[in-house]
Amino acid sequence: MAYPDDQLGEGEQVLLHRHPHWKLLVGPLFVLVVVLAGAGFLAVLTESLAWRTPARAALAVIGGVLLLWLVLTPLLRWRTTHFVVTSHRLMIREGVFTRSGVHIPLGRINSVRSRRGLLDRLLGSGTLIVESASDEPLEFDDIPEVDRVQSLLYGAVEEEPDDRYPDGR
Repeated sequence: MAYPDDQLGEGEQVLLHRHPHWKLLVGPLFVLVVVLAGAGFLAVLTESLAWRTPARAALAVIGGVLLLWLVLTPLLRWRTTHFVVTSHRLMIREGVFTRSGVHIPLGRINSVRSRRGLLDRLLGSGTLIVESASDEPLEFDDIPEVDRVQSLLYGAVEEEPDDRYPDGR
């Protein structure tokens, strides 16, 4: 998927485009099952009540708000978060209503590291740490195939000419 076509410069190509790891969707999926099962169970319990219609309407409203807040919002956040490596830069864009992003030219990247805990190693994800000309290293959590991304980014940084020294020093 060539997400940032409108963001690409002349001759720039997308090398990698990822969303955060799917493990971020496990919690919302669990909430979806619990809310639907709980609403169904409570709807059955209200069957014998004289005021079952308002009770079911309240269940529907509460269930809808919970699904919107605890399922749809994380899903949209996951879907609208993009980690993109191009032939010229690293781009991170996120946000549903308010978009924010970081663009780092490959020539400004000093080092690329990764950190993976036990669960990350089992699921094939991790944290990518990019040190550039900025004060603090930037950490990007839940990157799928973080070792592959690190290698690709390191290779792209090595191929990119260093624009800090135009005469090649």
